[in-house]
Amino acid sequence: MTGLDRFLAALNREEPDVVPVWELIINEPTLSALHGEVGYLEFCAREGLDGVTIFENQMTSPGPDGAQVDEWGIHWKTAGFGVYYPSGGPIKSKEDLESYEPPDPNAPHRFTDLNAAVERFKGEKAIVFLTHEAFEFSHYLRGLDNLMIDYIEDPMFVHELAAMVSEYKVELAEAAIDLGADVIVSGDDYASRHGTIMSVEHWEEYSLPYLEKLVKAVHRKGVPFIKHTDGDIWGILDQMVSAGIDAIDPLEPIAHMDIGRVKERYGDRVCVVGNVDCTEILTHAPIEEVVDAVKETIAKGSPGGGHILASSNSIHPGVKPANYRAMVEAARQFGVYPLDEELVREYSQRSYIERYLDG
Repeated sequence: MTGLDRFLAALNREEPDVVPVWELIINEPTLSALHGEVGYLEFCAREGLDGVTIFENQMTSPGPDGAQVDEWGIHWKTAGFGVYYPSGGPIKSKEDLESYEPPDPNAPHRFTDLNAAVERFKGEKAIVFLTHEAFEFSHYLRGLDNLMIDYIEDPMFVHELAAMVSEYKVELAEAAIDLGADVIVSGDDYASRHGTIMSVEHWEEYSLPYLEKLVKAVHRKGVPFIKHTDGDIWGILDQMVSAGIDAIDPLEPIAHMDIGRVKERYGDRVCVVGNVDCTEILTHAPIEEVVDAVKETIAKGSPGGGHILASSNSIHPGVKPANYRAMVEAARQFGVYPLDEELVREYSQRSYIERYLDG
């Protein structure tokens, strides 16, 4: 099977020949530590990953505060290793929104990286294009604290802002599919380790409708949809699954998102993605713990298919390259179907993350 075949089989909750391996994001130093400065696509080729993640291309310019300013007017500062975080946005008031013009989602430069991935990997690896719904870019534009206050004081403004963001992101996803994306993933993070950032009621009012809108648009194009969100999402997972998502990523075990529990409850409806811990295990644990974490993840998530192995968030700058390599190699060794029945029996009863939990 090709990587694309494996990936799509898993998304269809079927068994491929081997559990597919993918990552939402792979940062430095892992990128260059293992293969030199060959670039992301070549790295994925050499690692034999079954899917690649492609972001839209944004033009940026230097800002007065030392940040880079993107086409939305959002200021981004770097924490090093190619990791950026938003440090301010242009929507300070309702008047700002009234006069605001979002970028063009169909601008040709938007898909430079996607076109390169399609040219290199179409039909071989799953080309996973990342977009968003409404929440993340709303708080990038408005500021998270301000947006949370708006939830209480000005619901109409929240929806006007969300609708503007959603229209762009839906159109972006549709264009990406037309250009060759095989899968869409949405990157809005809703939660921390201890629960959702907002109340469940506010999430249902201000986020769920835009998730449903994006899922429907992607499905109309005949493409599967992966929902990414960090944190403890037990309070909203049922609603997310009911929205029609095809897979849930990354299921952080340190946030009490045990992949076995999720598989037991929802495995007949969604593919599970993850969830080798990248907070403790991939950052500083010995190789033996990495291998055990992979075995447990496969034992809990892979039986019957419907599992894509990945980290519990991303291969961030704190990940030890050797641990990442051990994870991929262990996935290939122990993820071959039919799975080893003794491995499944033994490791499905374990909890490698237990000693790292904070309650």
